[in-house]
Amino acid sequence: MVKSPRSPVTTGKKRCRAKPQKKDEDTTDKGKLDEGPLDATKEMNGIGKGDSRAACKRPRRTAACSDFKEKSVRLSDKSSVVAINGNKMEEEEVDAVKLTKLGPEVQRPCRKLIDFILHDADGKLQPFEMSEIDDFFITALIMPMDDDLEKDRQKGVRCEGFGRIEDWAISGYDEGTAVVWVSTEVADYECVKPAGNYKSYYDHFYEKAQVCVEVYRKLARSVGGNPNLGLEELLASVVRSINAMKGYSGTLSKDFVMSNGEFVYNQLIGLDETANTDDEKFATLPVLIALRDGCKSRVEVSKLRPNISNGSLKINDAECKEVSEDDDEKLARLLQQEEEWKMMKQRGKRGTPSQKNVYIKISEAEIANDYPLPAYYKPFSQEMDEYIFDSEDSLYSDVPVRILNNWALYNADSRLIPLELIPMKAGAENDIVVFGSGFMREDDGSCCSTAESAKLSSSSSSSTHQDAGVSIYLSPIKEWVIEFGGYKLRQPTKQYAPWCEPVLKTARLAVSIITLLKEQSRASKLSFADVIKKVAEFDKGSPAFISSNIALVERYIVVHGQIILQQFSDFPDETIRRSAFATGLLMKMEQRRHTKLVMKKKVQVMRGENLNPSATMGPASRRKVMRATTTRLINRIWSDYYAHHFPEDSKDADANEAKEIDDELEENEDEDAEEEAQIEEENVSKAPPSTRSRKLVSQTCKEIRWEGEAIGKTASGEALYKCAYVRELRINVGGTVALEDDSGELVMCFVEYMFQKLDGAKMVHGRLLQKGSETVLGNAANERDLFLTNECLEFELDDIKELLSVNLQSLPWGHKYRKENAEADRIERAKAEERKKKGLPMEYLCKSLYWPEKGAFFSLPHDKLGLGNGFCSSCEHKEPDCDELKILSKNSFIYSNITYNVNDYLYIRPEFFSQEEDRATFKGGRNVGLKPYAVCHLLDVHEPAGSRKIHPASTKISVRRFYRPDDISSAKAYVSDIREVYYSEDIVKVPVDMIEGKCEVKKKSVISNSDVPVMVEHEFFCEHFYDPATGALKQLPPNVKLMSVQQKATGALKKNKGKQIYESDQVDSDKCTKVSKENRLATLDIFAGCGGLSEGLQQAGVSFTKWAIEYEEPAGEAFTKNHPEAAVFVDNCNVILKAIMDKCGDADDCISTSEAAEQAAKFSQENITNLPVPGEVEFINGGPPCQGFSGMNRFNQSPWSKVQCEMILAFLSFAEYFRPRFFLLENVRNFVSFNKGQTFRLTVASLLEMGYQVRFGILEAGTFGVAQSRKRAFIWAAAPGETLPDWPEPMHVFASPELKINLPDGKYYAAARSTAGGAPFRAITVRDTIGDLPKVENGASKLLLEYGGEPISWFQKKIRGNTIVLNDHISKEMNELNLIRCQRIPKRPGCDWHDLPDEKVKLSSGQLVDLIPWCLPNTAKRHNQWKGLYGRLDWEGNFPTSVTDPQPMGKVGMCFHPDQDRIITVRECARSQGFPDNYQFAGNIQSKHRQIGNAVPPPLAFALGRKLKEAVDAKRQ
Repeated sequence: MVKSPRSPVTTGKKRCRAKPQKKDEDTTDKGKLDEGPLDATKEMNGIGKGDSRAACKRPRRTAACSDFKEKSVRLSDKSSVVAINGNKMEEEEVDAVKLTKLGPEVQRPCRKLIDFILHDADGKLQPFEMSEIDDFFITALIMPMDDDLEKDRQKGVRCEGFGRIEDWAISGYDEGTAVVWVSTEVADYECVKPAGNYKSYYDHFYEKAQVCVEVYRKLARSVGGNPNLGLEELLASVVRSINAMKGYSGTLSKDFVMSNGEFVYNQLIGLDETANTDDEKFATLPVLIALRDGCKSRVEVSKLRPNISNGSLKINDAECKEVSEDDDEKLARLLQQEEEWKMMKQRGKRGTPSQKNVYIKISEAEIANDYPLPAYYKPFSQEMDEYIFDSEDSLYSDVPVRILNNWALYNADSRLIPLELIPMKAGAENDIVVFGSGFMREDDGSCCSTAESAKLSSSSSSSTHQDAGVSIYLSPIKEWVIEFGGYKLRQPTKQYAPWCEPVLKTARLAVSIITLLKEQSRASKLSFADVIKKVAEFDKGSPAFISSNIALVERYIVVHGQIILQQFSDFPDETIRRSAFATGLLMKMEQRRHTKLVMKKKVQVMRGENLNPSATMGPASRRKVMRATTTRLINRIWSDYYAHHFPEDSKDADANEAKEIDDELEENEDEDAEEEAQIEEENVSKAPPSTRSRKLVSQTCKEIRWEGEAIGKTASGEALYKCAYVRELRINVGGTVALEDDSGELVMCFVEYMFQKLDGAKMVHGRLLQKGSETVLGNAANERDLFLTNECLEFELDDIKELLSVNLQSLPWGHKYRKENAEADRIERAKAEERKKKGLPMEYLCKSLYWPEKGAFFSLPHDKLGLGNGFCSSCEHKEPDCDELKILSKNSFIYSNITYNVNDYLYIRPEFFSQEEDRATFKGGRNVGLKPYAVCHLLDVHEPAGSRKIHPASTKISVRRFYRPDDISSAKAYVSDIREVYYSEDIVKVPVDMIEGKCEVKKKSVISNSDVPVMVEHEFFCEHFYDPATGALKQLPPNVKLMSVQQKATGALKKNKGKQIYESDQVDSDKCTKVSKENRLATLDIFAGCGGLSEGLQQAGVSFTKWAIEYEEPAGEAFTKNHPEAAVFVDNCNVILKAIMDKCGDADDCISTSEAAEQAAKFSQENITNLPVPGEVEFINGGPPCQGFSGMNRFNQSPWSKVQCEMILAFLSFAEYFRPRFFLLENVRNFVSFNKGQTFRLTVASLLEMGYQVRFGILEAGTFGVAQSRKRAFIWAAAPGETLPDWPEPMHVFASPELKINLPDGKYYAAARSTAGGAPFRAITVRDTIGDLPKVENGASKLLLEYGGEPISWFQKKIRGNTIVLNDHISKEMNELNLIRCQRIPKRPGCDWHDLPDEKVKLSSGQLVDLIPWCLPNTAKRHNQWKGLYGRLDWEGNFPTSVTDPQPMGKVGMCFHPDQDRIITVRECARSQGFPDNYQFAGNIQSKHRQIGNAVPPPLAFALGRKLKEAVDAKRQ
């Protein structure tokens, strides 16, 4: 066979072959010799014999190394694998070639082969490329070159005596179809059709050859290729071309091309010397090198690279040498490639993806016979949640390894489940949710293997293992391996031991198979079938014996295959990992459908709520998963967003689903007090007032003129104009123009008015417009949306670059106009899309005013915009410097926009009077040491001498200090009214910059009062005189007159931008609850829970909850008890919305599941009648389930949490359908950062799209009068024409930082200031909250009790009200060990598990156990010392965040009573949330704790309600 003078370098032991005679170029096509993976350091000498040989229609191709070996092999009849079909038989190849000669042959003979096989000397079939390594031979039907093979098969001659294969090559590069050749000493043969039993071997090789041809055609310029293609372009193009060929099933993948990249490279570089002049050298082509290197990195086989120098391939002048890959390695690689190729074909027929996208899924039915009959798990001790041993830190680090002893696995119904039903691949999703239980302890290295311990399982019991560990239940198990990660499984329970044995047996079998493969001299050649035969030959005494029946052995290995494959994948020897047995096993498992798609998932650092059936003593909540019911508008907004921003997800998932991606919690709810209170200076700055200025790029003044006469004058006498021309642009007042600043940034301005300066300059006064993407909406904004701002800009007319089309949109409001507006919006969007396609300028929409300093979007002030009269409503809102000081007289001054007069009462910051006291460093003591403002009486103003500039820090005032009860002692504070102050003779000079606002001191008889424990007025009363020197407290002398400022109608005070307090309307809070129902907002409470939000809003006198929706039956029952006049629907809100829209005939606007439709259709007529309809609902409030967002419930990635996240869609759809006057969304603080802030931004965008005004912010409940840290996010919405409610002022000291929402450009918005540095009133303490409640024991269960005493503190008096009998003062029962631990925790502030003695205690069962839980000291360093676990509350401190299940080893472990040895009761938790004592809860103790933990504190809701009432009253007035 004629070759080119140079050969690519091959692997294997080959000898150099003589250079044959070069054939005519015009009778050949380009080809090459396929040599497999190459050792590029070798080179062949091309001079040799065979010059006389030639071929007809033979390609130009590279030469192979050869050393003719005088040997031929004849197959016996028994070993022959080719049937004889009447063809002539010849024993010698030379004779067969002569018989098929068609005429005289001058050159080397060429023939065609059909029905061929390649085999070794024993007749065993071999891969095509193995001919390079060993002596392989051909058995085939030899045909003449030009005959029609099928019609003239009789002309063929069958030969079994072929000589050894010396060479093979590929041609067909120019034609585009691969042709494979083999050569012996006698002739060259074109391989046309393999025998049936050899087809899989040959087809694999031929597909590789075809890839070579296609790559050549894509890269060689001579055939129209492009050598500059990128790797991805090349791969895609090759796959597309081959899959389009006739005879291909479209199953070729880019993976296959890449995996053969080195093979392709080595073939093409052999064509370089015979290439056309316009073709680049393949050896140096970057894309081909990238293909080769990509292949090498995939197979991880170390090979030497070709020695590239000066753009050509250098081959050393040396004879062939032994290459790095030995025969076994090459055979293993080829077998592996062939098995993978078969698997690819098999999957292609089924339409399944490549191997890396599947995991092994075991069929429970097929393994059932290898396991015992069904049984159910029964816990024999109280078990704890495994989550309490974890922390957020550990979620980002390596999985901790612990011992799990006496373990068992079971499903949600507690039925025992085989371990192997769990995937053994990370990230796989399992169809069966499997849980576990056992005794956990740290891995001290003493753990024996599961196999060893299983033998001991018969003796396992809870009493025989003194150091068994902590009894826990596990969250859903995601994956497992033989070397168990996360938990090392020691011995199972006696009940579960038979379920563990099949796994151990299979693991032993895997080890035996690996040993078997290693012991073989050429183990990599053993196929799957070979291994099955050998396993069947195992002795019955072998630990890996299965059966002597081959069929039974194969069944067992296949159905338990994932265990075997996992051990193979972890084996260090690659020849074992990539053996033909492993690939064959995987293919067999696929044939049994033991595979399942792996969903692409983001890295998850959170986990879902532990749904283990052992998690609760009471019945588990059975939430029914259901996709959200939505209106078409909400569906469009959210689905469009995710289709645009997550296209890869929206194809296979519900477009409504908010995708789970990494979510870093902004702030841990349980951070240390020091960190919590510290107000850090960050790199972000608070959104400043409107002081934006821009340096504009001035243009050459061209034709600029006014149109028409002046229409008036500005306040400074400058002429005003309505219209101007700037070049060809007509500029009108009320239009929008674009400018360019010095950075080239586009600046859009709304023209308020135009005027001409006295110096003749033609000017524009404009207001800046911001793109939606530049607001808090970010990428949730529509590209056409612009927002008016309060930033003004004056510029010359010649700065205008272009005129913009902006529609200041104002649509009719209300539920009646929904469909009309929706149709107009649809037409508008279609028009905009058409303009975009045509390349026309964008037409913008402006619907709202964006005011980041107030964290809000307001309705456009249409009546004040573009008047052209020299007035700008934005300039009107600009405020002077808040720290500005102006002395009016000896008796008065203005500071921070507030006027102060002598005899006014002031707030002075506490640090002026005392150094900061030592602060507690535990969670419950965060407020200890914090002081409220000092109340002082202004006596004199000291004007600075001379004419120097006045500074607040240097200007002083004389004040009389009033002391508070907490200045005397905490005991005095406890028994005193929180509003009481004491007169003193202390007169001090105070710098003006220490003033924090105004207040009033009155007689107790005239002070306003309220039934709720919430402070809303800046009022104090004084009845006593205090002498700080002696500590004496006396009745106020008659001669002391409390002088106060004149009683103004606007007497009450409030904050100024979260910092200053100034005069405003005073509302008698006692009158709030007396407002008639007719004058309240008819309210719908969704996700109502037990009613905390409704309770506070109704106490404020603004709302009347007529309808409530709650899913949980106990919570719904509690709501009904406390709000008997409300129609409470205990059902899924998705079903309710569907039923309402069906009732109103709007089913066509409703997008819901068939399940929701079916359930809605089953509603009773009574329920349908009670359902609210649009027009009836004035206010919607609620908190979509917070478990998916809360920082406390930190494992927020469970499937149910994902569905809960969708509940925001249903909630917004209620608002969109009903269009109430007001809307309030409550959620956990991390709502604003969840899902990278997308959920928050989309919520705001949805409300704005409906036409609402929107305000957003985060508040700390502790600053509104509860003794608990609880941060919550809120979003207000108000209809156009309504006043958007403001945020209430924080009134109590509380150690919490400023709670920020990040805005673009590094700014942030805080709805309320931090009160860690002072507030009008002190913090409410634990003693204030629960100090009057009677003593109860661990596990107290009596629902009704006598108080046994009068209320003491101001808070207790308010919270108790007129309640006579105490209810729900019940406590969770601790087990014996935890009770002993509680009893040993000292009754001092801040004590927790660190204060337990390091000793063992004897339980009533006789068992000795550690008093300190073993896991706490061993893991304390990486868990912030487990601060607070087994912690006691501090009487003078606060409660940590209220959770749904208080327990000593919980996330909030500080749950022990300060003085009593028990967990705090349901009533104590309720008081910590601000629920009045007459408020009732329902269900068992777990349900009651859950209702309280999920509720909005009523005092916080009350504060919000008062601001809503102010907004409602403002419109009425």
